[in-house]
Amino acid sequence: MSYSYTYIPKRVCSRQIKIKLDDKGKILSANFTGGCNGNTNGISALVRGMYAEDAIKRLKGIDCNGRGTSCPDQLAIALEKALEEF
Repeated sequence: MSYSYTYIPKRVCSRQIKIKLDDKGKILSANFTGGCNGNTNGISALVRGMYAEDAIKRLKGIDCNGRGTSCPDQLAIALEKALEEF
């Protein structure tokens, strides 16, 4: 069984993040729409198979050029919100 969640990121280049988690909170997929293609695909590949809580700890607070956030940080926020609804 899996759970899907869609998040609209703020203050970054990507326009949407779609996450799929299994019933234990493991990330099955994280797909970005927009943003730096290589970076967002890299982030997605790195977190696949990780538990959402572990990915949040690693990604939360990463900054992109003084924006106060980044695509990895927005993924962490999306994962937190997904877990709240899970």
